[in-house]
Amino acid sequence: MGGKDSPLYDGSSFARNGVVLVSVVYRMGLEGFVSIPGGDSNPGLRDQIAALAWVRDNALAFGGDPANVTVFGESAGAMSIADLIASPLAEGLFRRAIVQSGHGSLVRSESAARRLTALIARRLKTPPDADGFRSRSIEDGVAAVEWAARPTTRVDLRERNGRDLTYGLSKFIPVAGDEVLPHPPMEALKAGAGAKVDVLIGTNRDEMNLYLVPTGVRDRLFGLLAWFLLSRVQPQARAILKAYGLGRKGRKAGHVYAEAVSDLMFRWPARRYAEAHRGRTHVYEFDWRSPTCKGELGACHGLELAFVFNTLAAVSGPEGMAGENPPQDLADRVHGLWIAFARDGSAPWPEYSRDDRQVYSLTRGESAAEPPAAVAPFLP
Repeated sequence: MGGKDSPLYDGSSFARNGVVLVSVVYRMGLEGFVSIPGGDSNPGLRDQIAALAWVRDNALAFGGDPANVTVFGESAGAMSIADLIASPLAEGLFRRAIVQSGHGSLVRSESAARRLTALIARRLKTPPDADGFRSRSIEDGVAAVEWAARPTTRVDLRERNGRDLTYGLSKFIPVAGDEVLPHPPMEALKAGAGAKVDVLIGTNRDEMNLYLVPTGVRDRLFGLLAWFLLSRVQPQARAILKAYGLGRKGRKAGHVYAEAVSDLMFRWPARRYAEAHRGRTHVYEFDWRSPTCKGELGACHGLELAFVFNTLAAVSGPEGMAGENPPQDLADRVHGLWIAFARDGSAPWPEYSRDDRQVYSLTRGESAAEPPAAVAPFLP
């Protein structure tokens, strides 16, 4: 779900600052990210690559520079950007990339992906191949996707290591092993893929709060349930939760679960991606806390978008994600940082490396060396 025409993604502020902004629409769900025998692989990523080829061929007509293209995206969009950096089909189509709350570990093996294909085919009462899916209407496909996407629709998408890479947040993600992604992105990066691309990558401090705070789930979680939920998607769930303070005096189970899954799903894989990238890499953290939900929403997933696009009005107000009076000066600064990076790759803090894990606080405007996350020993 989602679309480029949301007021949140209004590119006017970028345009006023001399940036040519192109928003890309691509196939999602069943047509974009379901592995179907006899069909094209990773159509959603292929759409994005086709769009970038169009940008290369047409940028000059809009006053842009085809040799100075920056791709950026958030969440699923960031996942796509991280994959494109590692894709041989996208090589040379962009100079820089900004990855917001995403990384390259969110790709399935063919065997895990085919379980989702089989599930949707059973729902559509059709063979799990291209001819079978083509025999059903678009409306049937949309309905099947909506059904499959429900949290209550069970399908085992764990890999051989026992992990569901999306921790239940999404079922529709790219698949490794085709010409788009011949190798998992992390392996490709370590072999030098994308080394010519400057990368800015980061996460928000309280990513999982978006899913757990407005719903009230975080406050209702107790220790046994937190363990049960995590154990379905991640080995060593008990040890992980203990590492984040479960059972310690004053530590609530819901808060422990939110912090652990934020690190498992977002922060630490993004840091690992930065570490694996052989080219220039800078890492940020968005840490401004929203006053929404009595101040409990924090720096949740997606909150940085209005600051990046300088569209605070779209998320302000009593019901807004950023509350009544979000800081415009912070939006101006973050927006300016993104433009400066896109223009010439500049960033006002040191590069990230395994030996010097410099992470830049967007709120404080300074960087510091960050220790490995508590979850680090539990991830491959």
